[in-house]
Formats: sequence, C-alpha cells, structure tokens
Amino acid sequence: MQLVVGRIGRPHGVRGEVTVEVRTDEPGERFAPGVRLTTDPASRGPLTVRHARWHKGILLLSLDGVDGRDAAEALRDTMLVIDSAEIPPSDDPDEFHDHQLIGLAVVNPEGERLGEVSDVLHHGQDLLVVKRPGRDDAYVPFVKALVPDVDLAAGRLVVSAPPGLFDLDA
Repeated sequence: MQLVVGRIGRPHGVRGEVTVEVRTDEPGERFAPGVRLTTDPASRGPLTVRHARWHKGILLLSLDGVDGRDAAEALRDTMLVIDSAEIPPSDDPDEFHDHQLIGLAVVNPEGERLGEVSDVLHHGQDLLVVKRPGRDDAYVPFVKALVPDVDLAAGRLVVSAPPGLFDLDA
C-alpha cells in the first residue's frame, strides 16, 4: 500500500525549487539529500532530493533534473509516496499508523460486526470512518474509552459505542 508523505506545491523562485506540503512525522528522514522519492503519478518520477531547506515554515526541495521554474511548475500537485512496508512498527502498543487501521472489521464488545474502517481523519481529534453497508458512515473518535481493543493480527477492532452511534434504525 502506498502512503503519501508529501505533495509538491508551487515553485519557489526561478531555479527549480518546489514547496512541499509535508504529510509525514519524519520530514528530515523522508526528504534528506540523496533520497529517491516515488511519485503519483508515477510518470513524474522517481525524483531524487538534491537539497532540502526550511523557509518560513515551508519545506523547499531542490530535485535532480529540475532546473527552472517551468520544470518545477510541471511537478505541481505531484504526490510523494512510500511503500507502507518501509514504515517500522511502533514500539507503543497503543500507537497505530492509518494504513494499519484502514480495512479492519469493526465489532461491538459482543463480537457483532458493525462495519469496516474506511478512513482515518485527523481534525483536532482522530476519527475512524466506519463504512456500514447500506447506511451512512459512522464517525468514531479514536480514543481508548470508545475503542478499547485493536487487534491487527485478527483484523478487527472493538468499538464500545455510546447509545445512538450505531443504532439499527439510523
């Protein structure tokens, strides 16, 4: 599974630098000089980082073969991706990467299937988007009180939902 670690934005200056919307907790590692970046669409890459620097809180990259504003503009909106297999598992048993949660079956404490995790949103509070066949999606705050058990090996997580969240008549 491919994970987005950045998105190329507008060019910066005339020498071919690009701005990057960072979508990783490890930009120093992911965008270090010499790192080869896979792209989506694939036809725009791979790209090799020549130089990386921060300017007013924005990551700027110089990339091999991108030597002017027009070349940088041609890369706008290119997604920079990695294979999820490249991410080591966390040492914290209560910390998960989004790609580990997406696709897990959602069950209640009695084991009744409620749906499947289709996405994880990060808007101040992490929310699990639970796809329910024939019904609207449910949004579950990803907190221990509501999600007491995540079993990656079994491919499921338990949601102890408050009344109303998964009512059958909804």
